[in-house]
Amino acid sequence: MSRRLRYSRLNQTLNVWQSFTDVMSSAFMILSLFLFLALLKSGVLNSNFSRAITEIEEVKIKNEELKGKNEELKGKNEELKGENEELTDKNKELEEEISSFKSQPPIEITEVSNRKFPSGSAELSEGLIKFIQNDLVEQIENYAQGKEGYIVQVIGHTDGQINNSFQVSNLDEQLERVAIGNNNFSNLTAGSNADLGLMRALAVVKELEKNPRLKQLGLKFRAYSSAQLYLPSGEYAGVDRNPEQKRRRIEIRFSPPAEKQ
Repeated sequence: MSRRLRYSRLNQTLNVWQSFTDVMSSAFMILSLFLFLALLKSGVLNSNFSRAITEIEEVKIKNEELKGKNEELKGKNEELKGENEELTDKNKELEEEISSFKSQPPIEITEVSNRKFPSGSAELSEGLIKFIQNDLVEQIENYAQGKEGYIVQVIGHTDGQINNSFQVSNLDEQLERVAIGNNNFSNLTAGSNADLGLMRALAVVKELEKNPRLKQLGLKFRAYSSAQLYLPSGEYAGVDRNPEQKRRRIEIRFSPPAEKQ
């Protein structure tokens, strides 16, 4: 009986230890699981933290790049402002020039008895030379104040009379020689009113270019011909082959030099 009792107590003791061991084992496994989860979470957090730091650095770099671009754009904006102001000033100057041209009618040399060309010729009479060197030069000086480098257009106009149909123009052969002074205007032969208008305009240009006062103004003279095309009013002329003194004239206009593109 006593042996049985001892055996029963021993068996109960062993059962208690076995239960305790199972509990401890389970607790250890649970703790290990928590530790593993904690380590895993810590690794994820570290990874996220590193990624966040990298992204922050990238944002900082992009922010610096944007700051640099912003400064660059500010600089370009200031340049554009300066260019805009410069263009505005030029526009005002051009408007003033246009206004001055509108208020200044062209100078005209009309044909009168003491200052006219011989018929069909571009040779300057003494009266015409005197008028050019005195009256015309003074008028051009008054017009040209503050217009250094301007183009002075000298345009020859004729009436509608038909030029001598038996004459053959030699301007294609001789015009350049006369313009540079290697030949006289008496060597030119006009084959049309267009030829005659150009010859007379060139004769006036050559006389003006001799004047030292005009040379100081830096003006550039150009010869053109309108033949019988325009009336003194500026309108197209009708067909009229009769001699008309009012239509025979030299017109002088000013224009600013063309800007190089």
